[in-house]
Amino acid sequence: MTEGTDFLYPFIEGGEHDADSLLADLATSAAAKGAMSAKLQATTLADCEATMMTLAQVMAPRFNAGGRLFVFGNGGSATDAAGIVALFRTPPWGRALRARSLVADHAVLTALGNDVGFELVFSRQLIAYARQGDMAVGLSTSGNSTNLLSAFAEADRRGLLTVGLAGYDGGQMVSSPDVQHCLVVSSSSVHRIQETQSALAFELWSRIQSLV
Repeated sequence: MTEGTDFLYPFIEGGEHDADSLLADLATSAAAKGAMSAKLQATTLADCEATMMTLAQVMAPRFNAGGRLFVFGNGGSATDAAGIVALFRTPPWGRALRARSLVADHAVLTALGNDVGFELVFSRQLIAYARQGDMAVGLSTSGNSTNLLSAFAEADRRGLLTVGLAGYDGGQMVSSPDVQHCLVVSSSSVHRIQETQSALAFELWSRIQSLV
């Protein structure tokens, strides 16, 4: 028995045998999802304009003073964290900035998960690597990831600038005293949230580049 795909493309599971019609339905669905994503990105960027401006203005001096950016997340957000780090470290233009992904080292990640618990895999790395003047960015679609909230608490204690990217209504991130700035993507679609979080990260990087 194979897992169905009706939750993504219900017409595939609907007994469709006309290839041309099926391809047309797929194209229409993809176009609709693309339009939805573009609209959400535009709306979120507008809603987060003031916070993005503030973040660029406070992060650029930290980079100029030798500060480092630590980025982390779970699942798809771990992949997005790695992408953000790559953008800052090896940019398509502008200045390379110091950044580190806390999901990149499999040995460290699995050792911490096994020895002290998965809820501490990011906070323990911040204890080892971070210092005052650095920056911590955590991505979560729900805003409720325990290991991210633990990492933010440790980062705040150590004098880091803390930035959360969350979906839905922001979850616990948006009200946490340890998350100094929170960019919320108001959507219930994990796919659209992560696409828009990537757009926010790129916009933030672009603004920082204009100031460093």
